This record gives sequence, structure tokens and C-alpha cells, in this order.
Amino acid sequence: MTTTPEFGSLRDDDDHWDIVSSVGYTALLVAGWRAVHAVSPHPLVRDEYAKLFVAASGDPYLEGLLANPATSEDEAAFPRLYGVQTRFFDDFFASADDAGIRQAVIVAAGLDSRAYRLEWLQDTTVFEIDMPRVLEFKARVLAEHGAEPTARRVEVAADLRSDWSRDLEAAGFDVERPSAWSVEGVLPYLTDDAQNTLFTRLSGLSAPGSRIAIGALGSRLDREQLAALEADHPGVNMSGDVDFSALTYEPETDPAERLAAHGWTVDPVRSTLDLQAGYGMTPAQVDAKIDSFMHSQYITATR
Repeated sequence: MTTTPEFGSLRDDDDHWDIVSSVGYTALLVAGWRAVHAVSPHPLVRDEYAKLFVAASGDPYLEGLLANPATSEDEAAFPRLYGVQTRFFDDFFASADDAGIRQAVIVAAGLDSRAYRLEWLQDTTVFEIDMPRVLEFKARVLAEHGAEPTARRVEVAADLRSDWSRDLEAAGFDVERPSAWSVEGVLPYLTDDAQNTLFTRLSGLSAPGSRIAIGALGSRLDREQLAALEADHPGVNMSGDVDFSALTYEPETDPAERLAAHGWTVDPVRSTLDLQAGYGMTPAQVDAKIDSFMHSQYITATR
């Protein structure tokens, strides 16, 4: 299947997508960067499923990345930074699992493969929430390759802008038990009102002892600043012709403040540079430049 992502039009409150259009393409793009990071000299994580999604999509930009993996620090910038982000959420779920939390909810799961590649304890259930066509694509590709989840995996096909909490409970989610939530990279694609509704719903579903991790490399991509970065560092190429500024919204409220307002105890917020230091890495010069305008935030909190 070869196709071209559909970009360039303004978002609306009821737009929909699959894995090769609009917001859905961002999940494929990040999977491509995870696949590139997996073959780097010292990867923080190895997502062996990511390359399968790229191959199934037929996307020429991402296929080109995998055919000619990045070699310089500049070329490897976005695969490296998304490797850092992936490790952050991997560690979060491992810690929650070790603490005895047996319900995990991956919000806007996209092409997240944690239900297949993490070592969950046997009685853990992983709920994945996303658009129907995104989940269908992932399930089909993994089934074609004989992949088996390492936990009980439950799909919840729903739009985060709708009342997805009913769908989650209908799928077997137990509001009386603590849960571990990941909200990875999705907030920039939601309006301020939609973000507030999201936090209200997931907080209402979270029993005492629940945990949450929120994170994104950037809250919003400024196309002009990225162009300036690419001029100074020609090896950097974020996404071909994709204009993320047409897909994202300006944040109005800090997610850590939202969590605190909903009764969560929030840990100190970290940036991608902080995470790299914690993993024993020395951030490259280009990493610091990217973070200077993308303003990464990685947040954990407890209910």
C-alpha cells in the first residue's frame, strides 16, 4: 500500500483519520523514528515491531529512512529524542507493574507496541484507546507477523473527544482498582477544552494509588523555527513535507497544573535533556537547540 499523507487543511472538531492521514500519520512517523533508533549503535530501547508498520504503510519517506539509517548526530536527532521518550514511558509502565498495578491504559495508543514487547506480569491488562482505523491497522500488521501480546490486550476504539470512558468501562476496566495511564504525545493535537475533558474523565476513572505519565518532545512545532534549525544543521529532517503546525493547537494550560487541579500529586517536570542526563547520555548540541523551541515536558504523578 503506497499512499501520500493528507495535510495542509485546518483541523475541525470532528475530523477523523487513519494511519496515513492527518494526526494518524504522526503515529506512523514516530514508529519510523523508533525503528531507526533501534538500529543505532547504542539504542535506549529496541522496538522491533516499528519497522513492520513502516513496511506495511508503504510510506516512501519512512522507507527511505530505514533503507539509509542516520549516521551523524544531526541525522539521528529525532530518532534519538523519540528513543528517549519511548524509554521514559517504558520505565513508567515497568515501575507501575512492579508496584502491583495491573491495569494499564495507553491513551491515543497509535502504533505503541508495549503490550507486545514489555515484560508484563501475567495478570496485567493493557487497554489501548485510539481511532478504529488506527487500531485495525496495528492489529492486522502484528497478526500477519504472528506477534503475540505479553499481557491481556484490550482494544477500545474511540475518539478521545467523545465520551470514551463508557467504552473503556464496557471493555472491562475496573474503576475500583488502581491504574497506570500513559498520555504520550497526544495533547498538542487536542484543543484546550478537549484536554480539560480528557483530564476530567481519566481522573474520575482513577482509583487511589493510580499513576499517570504524560510526555511529548514538544507542545507545538513552529515550522519557521524548524526551518532555521535545518538551515544550521542540514542533516536534520523531521518529517519531509508534513506541516505539523496545521495539526496542533497552542497550549493554554500546563498539563502539570491540570493534574494538580484534579487531585494528582505531581513529580518534578523533566525535559528530554534531563532524561538524557538520567540515562547517562550527553545531549548533542542539536538536541539542546530542538528542545529550546519545542519545550519538551515529561510528567509523572500519583493519585
